[in-house]
Amino acid sequence: MENFVVSARKYRPLEFDSVVGQSHITDTLEHAIENNQLAQALLFCGPRGVGKTTCARILARKINEKFGETDENDFAFNIFELDAASNNSVDDIRNLIDQVRYAPQVGKYKVYIIDEVHMLSNAAFNAFLKTLEEPPAHAIFILATTEKQKIIPTILSRCQIYDFKRIEVNDIKEHLKKIANAEKINYEEDALHIIAQKADGGLRDALSIFDRLVTFTQKNLTIAAVTENLSILDYEYFFKITDLALKNDIPEILLLFNAIIKKGFDSQAFISSLGSHFRDLMVSQNLQTLKLLDVGEATKQKYLLQAKECTPNFLIQAIEICHQADIDFRNSKNPKLSIEIALMQLASLTADGHIVNKKKNLE
Repeated sequence: MENFVVSARKYRPLEFDSVVGQSHITDTLEHAIENNQLAQALLFCGPRGVGKTTCARILARKINEKFGETDENDFAFNIFELDAASNNSVDDIRNLIDQVRYAPQVGKYKVYIIDEVHMLSNAAFNAFLKTLEEPPAHAIFILATTEKQKIIPTILSRCQIYDFKRIEVNDIKEHLKKIANAEKINYEEDALHIIAQKADGGLRDALSIFDRLVTFTQKNLTIAAVTENLSILDYEYFFKITDLALKNDIPEILLLFNAIIKKGFDSQAFISSLGSHFRDLMVSQNLQTLKLLDVGEATKQKYLLQAKECTPNFLIQAIEICHQADIDFRNSKNPKLSIEIALMQLASLTADGHIVNKKKNLE
């Protein structure tokens, strides 16, 4: 039986063009190497799981390939990694400084990658400052951090700073599709889209969720299975509630809400998500704002169809009702009742004479 290798390791990029969603940085680094304009101290900062350490390792290898031996066994001795989370004392930095003094036996540069650099103590930062200010010609430092604000200004001023951004949902989804195809995993595209949204811009988190769900679903990623495992309310519930509200069906809308609560979903998260659903219907009514709809293609078609059934006034008032219910929820002595009142208001919006024509006010 082969050992299981998580996707984040198995599919870790080995080249800059394989890094997902950070082309503004990878292109700059490649040009810097080609033109021999690479700074001796670089700081990679940004959220977790967006490629900072991966890019640092690729950069270190590229430096040695260009300026040293191409044999990996040779230049591997020129790359040093230090985890500042567990090696954050002044003694650890002094040991590093002692190593920096010696030139490489093979190649031109030694590359030092210091991960989670914000974890260094103040004494360690001060000990490191002089070396970073006047590094030996053969030393290049790549610092990585998720919390740039914790790094002292004197260190920041001596580094070339690269800000990594959260990865776009579509970029994560496309990467997951490549892996799913390579691993022969069945999937619905919208299921991958939900995973990408849940990851909140972090590719490593997306891959971790992906691996877990592949096991849970036995390599069959469907929307239903993904939403169930991630405790996310399926879009279908919001479409049903909207249909019931348009039909003024108060009893059914209350029964559906009760069924949702029995499934263990949080009431406040529900009303907040329902407000987001009405917002998404609003942006679906105009081709200019349609690009603001962040859902999978199959779900987008459902939004376009339901958006045709709603008037702008209905959606504006629905959003206001959900927003106010979300605000009132935390102060209510009976939170469930406050949500039910909001749902009854939603189900009354299209009743005869209820909606006030706001067109003049909007103009």
